[in-house]
Amino acid sequence: MLQYEELRLRLLDHKKALEDVSEALGLEKMKEEIARLEEMAADEGFWNDLENSQKVLQKTSSLKNKVASYEKLKGDFEDALVMIELADEEGDESLLDECTQGVEDFEKKLDEMTLTTLLTGEYDNKNAILTFHAGAGGTEAQDWAQMLFRMYCRWGERHDFKVTTLDYLDGDEAGIKSASILVEGENAYGFLKGETGIHRLVRVSPFDAAGRRHTSFASLEVMPEIDDSIEVEVNPEDIKMDVYRSSGAGGQKVNKTSSAVRLTHIPTGIVVSCQVERSQHQNREVAMRMLKSKLLEIKEREHLDKISDIKGDQKEIGWGNQIRSYVFMPYTLAKDNRTGFEMGNINAVMDGDIDGFINAYLKMESQKKLGTQ
Repeated sequence: MLQYEELRLRLLDHKKALEDVSEALGLEKMKEEIARLEEMAADEGFWNDLENSQKVLQKTSSLKNKVASYEKLKGDFEDALVMIELADEEGDESLLDECTQGVEDFEKKLDEMTLTTLLTGEYDNKNAILTFHAGAGGTEAQDWAQMLFRMYCRWGERHDFKVTTLDYLDGDEAGIKSASILVEGENAYGFLKGETGIHRLVRVSPFDAAGRRHTSFASLEVMPEIDDSIEVEVNPEDIKMDVYRSSGAGGQKVNKTSSAVRLTHIPTGIVVSCQVERSQHQNREVAMRMLKSKLLEIKEREHLDKISDIKGDQKEIGWGNQIRSYVFMPYTLAKDNRTGFEMGNINAVMDGDIDGFINAYLKMESQKKLGTQ
C-alpha cells in the first residue's frame, strides 16, 4: 500500500540521524568507560573511600542511563519499521493510525535526544536552581511571578524531574515577591540555562476593577547546582547571615521557628535565602550552595578568572534583558524575542509546555558555535 510505503520511507529517512546521535553521544566510549568504572567497583578496596566510591557509582549509573536511553530509541525505530512492513504485507489498513503514531513518537524522541547532544557545557548535566523575582508593579507583578513559578514546576513534572521549593516569599495580596526552586534531573541546567532573563506579561488584570490591560514583568535566574565535586572558594568573612521565621507556601510543612536563613555576599551584594529545611543549620547549607552556584554562574558568564573578580555592580545581573512575551489580550501568543519561536496556545505554555522555546534556543546557540548564523 502506498501509505505504508511512504511511512516506511519517512522512517528510514531518520536512520542516518539516529546513527549521528550515537556518534555525537560517544556511545562506544561510554560503554568503555562503564566497563572501566565497573572494574574499579570490583576492586577489593573500593569501599575504603566511601566518598569516591559513591561518585564512581553515580557516574556509572548516569552513563548506563544514557546508553539505555539510546538503545531504547533504537529499539523504537526497529519496532516501528517492523510494524509498518508487517501491516503492509498483510494489507491491513486498520493499523495505519497506529503505525503513523509510532513514527511520530520516534521522531519526537529522536529530536529530544539530538538536543541532548548540544548540551556540552561544563555544568549542563547539573541540577538547576531557579530564582524568581517580581518586577515593579505590586500585586500584578507578584501574581505574574507566581504564574511563572507554576509554569516551570509543571515543566519539571512533565520531564519527571524532581522539583523542590527552597524559598518562597508571599506577595502582599497575591502571588509571590520571590521564590527559588531546585530542579533535579539529567541535564536540567543545560535545558533551562537559556530561560534566564525578563519575562513580560500582557493581560487584562484580574485585580483591576475597570478591566484595563496591564503589562507586568518578572525575572528568572537559572544557576547550576554546585556539588562537592566542584571547588568554589568563598571567604567566610565576606558572608553576612540573618535568620528569620519561615513563611509562605507550605503551611504546616514549614518550620515556624526562626530557622530560615538569608546569606548576603558583602562584596557583591548578592542575597540568597532558604527556609525549606527543618533546621537553621540545614537551611544555611542549602543557602551556601545556592550562593556558590550564583557566584560560579556569574564568573562563567563574565569569563572571569576567579570568584573574587566579581564586582559589586554585578548584583543586578540577573535582571538582564527581556527574553519573552506572554500575551493574553487582545490575542493569545507567547513569543521568544531571541529566536522568534512562538506559540498561540498560551494555556498550554503556562501549563509547562515550553519545550519548543527551550529547543529553539539550544539550536540557535549551537548554530552560533558552528558559525552558521
